[in-house]
Amino acid sequence: MSRTVPPMPLTESPGTPAQRFGRALRHPAALIGIAAIAGIVFGLAVGDWAANLKFVGDMFIRLIQMSIVPLVMASVIVATGSLTGTGMGKLAGRTFSWMIGFSVIAAVVAWGLSALIQPGAGMVFEGELDPALQESASQATGWQDTILGFVSTNIFSAMSTATMVPIILFSLLFGLALNSYIAKTGNRLVLDLLDQVQQIVLTMIRFVMYIAPIGVFCLLAALAGDVGFAVVTSAVAYLGTTLIGVVIITLMFVVVVTVRTRLSPWRLPAKLAEQTVVAVTTTSSAVTFPTVLRNAVEKVGISQRVANFTLSVGLTMGSYGAVLNYMIVVMFLAQAGRVDLTIGQVVLGMALAILLNMGTITVPGGFPVVAMFLATSVGLPIEAIGLLIAVDWFTGIFRTFLNVNGDTMVAMLVAQSTDEIDRDVYNGTAVVSATEIDEVAYRERFAKADAAD
Repeated sequence: MSRTVPPMPLTESPGTPAQRFGRALRHPAALIGIAAIAGIVFGLAVGDWAANLKFVGDMFIRLIQMSIVPLVMASVIVATGSLTGTGMGKLAGRTFSWMIGFSVIAAVVAWGLSALIQPGAGMVFEGELDPALQESASQATGWQDTILGFVSTNIFSAMSTATMVPIILFSLLFGLALNSYIAKTGNRLVLDLLDQVQQIVLTMIRFVMYIAPIGVFCLLAALAGDVGFAVVTSAVAYLGTTLIGVVIITLMFVVVVTVRTRLSPWRLPAKLAEQTVVAVTTTSSAVTFPTVLRNAVEKVGISQRVANFTLSVGLTMGSYGAVLNYMIVVMFLAQAGRVDLTIGQVVLGMALAILLNMGTITVPGGFPVVAMFLATSVGLPIEAIGLLIAVDWFTGIFRTFLNVNGDTMVAMLVAQSTDEIDRDVYNGTAVVSATEIDEVAYRERFAKADAAD
């Protein structure tokens, strides 16, 4: 079978090594990385004076913050309003069960590792935090009051204060009501309008991300000037926590697959090697998807039916690396801000991480928005977000590795339940060919997968 990949915006010829290096330096991730290093060095060099740059970084953060409420509302309503009954049944049930189950495990592992390693504990802020955030984080309420707080008496009041859980609940109910209305009348006017609002807000965020290198430079310069070398050790601890989590969850996947399928785990590395290389070099589940689909059928022996359904669903619901990373972000920000999370806030953070994994929000270059969304929803200070943005290229590698290979192993578990794994293919004694994918049909899923990466 010929290899197919989704269209990529590559219009330039490879050119000389110097030209390729120049193009690499102009990549947004490279620019942010360079700005981050320069900001840390500058902040360490000038010390407290770097605080004069903080207002520029704060402006960058506020430009992201002002987009969160309309983006979340439009995204949740559009996603819920567009739901159909297509794909339901035993195959879908098994797929969703495994994916949600491993997502919960990823969130719990992230919480446990973060509590043990304390990646954000080295950060000490001498500036005052938002008193409202400190008060909300320090006051533990009963579970009845916590649940009651999920429902706002005035949705516009919740929007004005960016109280995200009531906003999400309202959007879910609105989306379900809109879905019912469309089913009865066939009128999609409101849904189409909100879909266009979502696309416009996403375009706004693209514009804001053009100044991300400047914002990250100023944020990290001020942070380094305030906390000193701890900014570097905290970044290493954050990345190390994420990497350890990826290793643990990958090993759990392998153990569960081995026990359930009775297939040799020693053959798995070779079968996953090609897609792993593509995943870590592109940090894109979408670009890796054709390779994953082909390998699932031709190397692992999963039936085309199971591979097509499970892996395509996995593009939006199988982002276990994203769940792991998002929960670590919640814990990191809490530790960096010296905020003691209540059990309710921890559970809320896990729930939001899993909700994000289900593809509710799709944002190009979306980690800054996701980090702001999580901090705002759980009630956490945002001073350390610039550091997390700066190293997101590395965490993107970890996320994509786990997302891609986790989906393949979930497909193996689903196929085992319906006896749709060809053991001869897995053992290398038989050969099959996979069918090509329709790239146009998968375009929306590709976008959501890349947002999670």
